[in-house]
Amino acid sequence: MPPRGRDEPDEAQWGKVTTPRTLLSRALSVPLALGFTVFLPLFIASQSGAGVRDAAFWLQLALTMYAGARLSGMILTSRRKLLQGSFWLFVYMALGVAPLAQAVLGQVPTPVVGPRSDLTQAIALILLGCIAFDVGALLARSRPDRRTEKEQRPVMVHRRRLQLLTVIAFGCSALFILKLGGPAVFFSSRQEIIAGIEEAGVSADDSQAGQAFLRGFGTVPALLALLMYTRWLVTSTRARRMPSVIATTAALVVLNAIVNNPVSNPRYWFMTVMFSLLFTVFPVSAAMYRVALSMGVIAALLIFPFADRFRYDEKNYKPVETTSFLEPMALKDYDQVGMFANTITFADSGPGHFYGRQLAGSVFFIVPRSVWPGKPRDTGVMVGQWMGTVNTNLSSPVWAELWLDFGPVGMGAGLLGLGYASARVDRNYARRATRRSPPGSLISIVVPLVAGYSFILLRGPLLQASGRVAIAGLCLAIVMTYRQDKRTLR
Repeated sequence: MPPRGRDEPDEAQWGKVTTPRTLLSRALSVPLALGFTVFLPLFIASQSGAGVRDAAFWLQLALTMYAGARLSGMILTSRRKLLQGSFWLFVYMALGVAPLAQAVLGQVPTPVVGPRSDLTQAIALILLGCIAFDVGALLARSRPDRRTEKEQRPVMVHRRRLQLLTVIAFGCSALFILKLGGPAVFFSSRQEIIAGIEEAGVSADDSQAGQAFLRGFGTVPALLALLMYTRWLVTSTRARRMPSVIATTAALVVLNAIVNNPVSNPRYWFMTVMFSLLFTVFPVSAAMYRVALSMGVIAALLIFPFADRFRYDEKNYKPVETTSFLEPMALKDYDQVGMFANTITFADSGPGHFYGRQLAGSVFFIVPRSVWPGKPRDTGVMVGQWMGTVNTNLSSPVWAELWLDFGPVGMGAGLLGLGYASARVDRNYARRATRRSPPGSLISIVVPLVAGYSFILLRGPLLQASGRVAIAGLCLAIVMTYRQDKRTLR
């Protein structure tokens, strides 16, 4: 097993470390845990508002406190757990704090059309899913890895294939930029981006596949190439002496500043970019991991509710006017709990459970509707159309996706499996992402990317998120190799 980095003491030695950094962490651990678990939820719950203090409210408060305790545990752990940490960050903010603010004020960004009992059921099922996730993580922790070091051959980045991926990234992004009329439109608004895509003739009224592929191929290869070159520079002294590597990295930085900037991209995608870059630049820093999760809460509270400034142009943008600090969270895009409740109401109104049909649509998203006329729509779009909303760009959290397809038992089993897989991957990542791991270690790039993209996957709909997953998988297949010679990054 590779030796741990200086920021990663063994769990058995954690209590024996007496460095100033450790003493500071201990001093901050109690107020951090109490702040996330007790003070912030109770402070929000104590505010005045028109919300009803019924079973749904108290369940929401319990869910928020549970998620706060688990997020605190992720931040204060002696090992970096990227996938589990991002899961609990999403649950705490999108399913905990924001819905609690909505419950206090009695205001929601998307109307809950069913009876109050459906909302209560949705919150209870979310809490059940969180517990199942924790059970899965505990099962993974109790299962030892019996494979030897030789059997655990690391997947590496092939140097020549990375150059091919870089050429593909520049070509796809250049096409994306030209289709939309040049770089300037990427610094205007997302409304201008959508209008440019429609003018380019790649977005039909009944299908968003053309838009998804254009945006996916225009952004994903560029990000992956940048992550791989960044890791190469950060971890290899030899690479820092190679002008070609430095020049290529600089060019990729400029390219990503155009196609992956926060002006032209949704907030969750830009969070993916920032998370993946942060953990690539600081591959072994436990302190940076803690800062990232802590700042994620602050960003979700203070920045996200106002980050739609670039969604519209000057004529259509309406500044946020609030009388309470809770209103931005209540009136913006945190609609996951409400949409789960609407999904329950939708199923109870007649369709029932789909028994894997929605999941099949996400897995086989590439099949055109001309070949598969009954291909499922996005779950959020389908429920939104049933509700009669004008805007059908609605979320469908993974809890709702699993429940709609497989019922409460299937939902619990799915989240248990997700917790198990996340813990296993986190353990392998912690073992391999050390100071002595090779620059071409692919897991050191993939796990930070998945941790960032998990916010999109957890928010849903899954069908909407599948395109970029498939494009990323194709890019990784191009560069991956089991070789450990001069043809890999060194």
